[in-house]
Amino acid sequence: MYKRTTWTGLSGLLAAVLLAVSCTEPVGPRPEGRGPGAPRFDVAASGGIALDQLNGKLGETTTIWQGFHPTNPHLGDAIVVTFYWIGSTNILTRVYDHLGDANATPVGNTYNLVEYVTAGGISMATYVALNVQNFPEGTYPSGENILVVQADLASPIQDGGLMLSAFSGVSTVSTQALGGSHQASGTGSSYPTVADPGALAIDADALAYGVTMSNGVVGVDPPLGFTTITTLSDANIATEANYLVQAGAGSVDPQWSWYFNSPSTWLATALVLNPAATQLAITVQPSTTLPFMTIRPPVKVTALDARGNPVASFNGLVTIAIANNGGLLMPGTLSGTKTVTAVNGVATFSDLSIDQVGNGYTLQAAASGLTGAVSAPFNIGPM
Repeated sequence: MYKRTTWTGLSGLLAAVLLAVSCTEPVGPRPEGRGPGAPRFDVAASGGIALDQLNGKLGETTTIWQGFHPTNPHLGDAIVVTFYWIGSTNILTRVYDHLGDANATPVGNTYNLVEYVTAGGISMATYVALNVQNFPEGTYPSGENILVVQADLASPIQDGGLMLSAFSGVSTVSTQALGGSHQASGTGSSYPTVADPGALAIDADALAYGVTMSNGVVGVDPPLGFTTITTLSDANIATEANYLVQAGAGSVDPQWSWYFNSPSTWLATALVLNPAATQLAITVQPSTTLPFMTIRPPVKVTALDARGNPVASFNGLVTIAIANNGGLLMPGTLSGTKTVTAVNGVATFSDLSIDQVGNGYTLQAAASGLTGAVSAPFNIGPM
């Protein structure tokens, strides 16, 4: 059996660091087969998306919760949380965050459901919160200031848990950050049983997050090219979560290979999160043009990420103006549509003109929250 649904909405230095799950928050025994890789932390020397913090556990029955113990994510991170449980209906009534103090002080970030999948008596739901705020950064061994993510349940469960991961460098705007997502389920009884949620389109420097779950407590091989975030298992459930920061635009298709030795069910989800645009670049420069004539070809401004790659998901407003006014007899005036909405990361200014003859004009582009750009010099007058 196999089913699939689709949802559409939504180099740096790599360092590996072992993260021990809190002694008060147990992780089950390692499944047979390929052992889980150690959690990995990416430190992006030149910016871009990187894994910041993680944690997880199984064994919950009345609520499902976990803190980023002992170190909180950074403000502005994107948090991806996947909940696992035994059951065939979505019983998560509320997903929210709070501090780990005695008062469970509310934090107030919004967690949006991306995918829910169920089959074979098990369920899995993945949520994303963007640009998380309102908690203290840093390490808190005693736990009072740790950021806790929790799901309340409509009814008790036999077993469940969650996996938390926080990523820096993700766009903070939901319409730009959330790329595509897929989920799928299937069954198998031997190795390899391939869990494949389906291929997704992905931009350069975007994050692909993938997670799989099974009621067969065995090992699993990760998707080719993906880094293992963590694995969790107990007597009833086995899970693995992985991620990839894509080098170039194209597609990504995470596939896991389960070591089943008896009839078992797998679930899988994959999603894409786009990088934050950090700067603008004028990618089609203004050219010498007669006064009052439309500048041809149209000036184009492109949103770039921290590594200088285009961010096709950016759809914000970009404004252009004269930077250096080269008017000879009097200052020139820029006419035309000077604020446009970027499409696929590119703002096109198709009707700009300047009324005064002059040399060494430059234009400057600006967008909220991004570093602006200044054009190369150009003239207004005879060519």
